[in-house]
Amino acid sequence: MSLLLKNLEGVRQLLAPISGESRRAAPVALDRDRADAVLRGGIVPGALHEIFAGDAGAAAAGFTAALAQLVRGRKRLLWIRQDYAALEHGEIGPTGLAELGIDPSGLLMLRAADATDALRAAVDALSCVALGAVIAEIPGNPKILDLVASRRLVLAAQNRGVTAFLLRPGAQVEPSAAETRWLVRSAPCTDREDWGAPRFDAALTRNRRGETGRWLMEWSCDDGIFRTAPAAHPGTVAAAAVDRPAEAASARAERDWRCAG
Repeated sequence: MSLLLKNLEGVRQLLAPISGESRRAAPVALDRDRADAVLRGGIVPGALHEIFAGDAGAAAAGFTAALAQLVRGRKRLLWIRQDYAALEHGEIGPTGLAELGIDPSGLLMLRAADATDALRAAVDALSCVALGAVIAEIPGNPKILDLVASRRLVLAAQNRGVTAFLLRPGAQVEPSAAETRWLVRSAPCTDREDWGAPRFDAALTRNRRGETGRWLMEWSCDDGIFRTAPAAHPGTVAAAAVDRPAEAASARAERDWRCAG
């Protein structure tokens, strides 16, 4: 009888990632208030989370970087981008990361030729326990990124407990096995003359653990946490936490870019 129980336990452990019964770590608190109540504690590590851009895309990139910073702990973060991503959506700048409170030395960047290579690299990277999180930036809606591909990412993330983030600039929502899906837009600063902190209009549009919601969230660059944002100023909108092409720069950008989106 004991041998049978051991065999059943072995089968259960093998099937756990497929059935969703993975041995996940405790959720990581997001804003310690409203969003965490809906998420039942926070962002689930060792799962797949999708972030879509509701505007130009810089807000979604900044929000994704902040989420990854929360869940990665002391481990490194891998960011996978396609070769043309910098031209279309701006380059990831170490200065911008430092302003967000993220140590650039803890970030690894990987260039992929196309979406197929990016997804393949993401699945392989999720098997590396030295990583705390993997961001796969997949613009648009390539055919290779279907429901089956998202399930592969889910299984890979659950297997080693490495959290996967799919950053989807310029993409339309499609079927996915993700744990959560976010639609992120830039949010106005509280003071036109104050650099302030990065602020996000974050809508949780998919949540496998419960309800959805929408919140105005502010990222504390010094503390590395989200907090409830104060009332917004009706004017200035967050600028990118990346190095945009020169023609997209403006005289206000230097003043406003930390009021991030």
